[in-house]
Amino acid sequence: MNLADEVYQTIKPLPEHKLQEILDFALFLRQSEEKAEWQNVMNAQTRSLADWDNVEDQVWNDIPAI
Repeated sequence: MNLADEVYQTIKPLPEHKLQEILDFALFLRQSEEKAEWQNVMNAQTRSLADWDNVEDQVWNDIPAI
């Protein structure tokens, strides 16, 4: 039996209001995970942009956009 089946078998006999609590908690965990992943992307972007912000690259700031 895999973990998902074990979770299902454990919660199956619970009353509806308890199942709603479990669902709400699972959604909260998923949202927290997605937020952490998004924060990792934002941190990586910030660090990579810092590489472009230096004196040697200032000359590129004056080139007009196409």
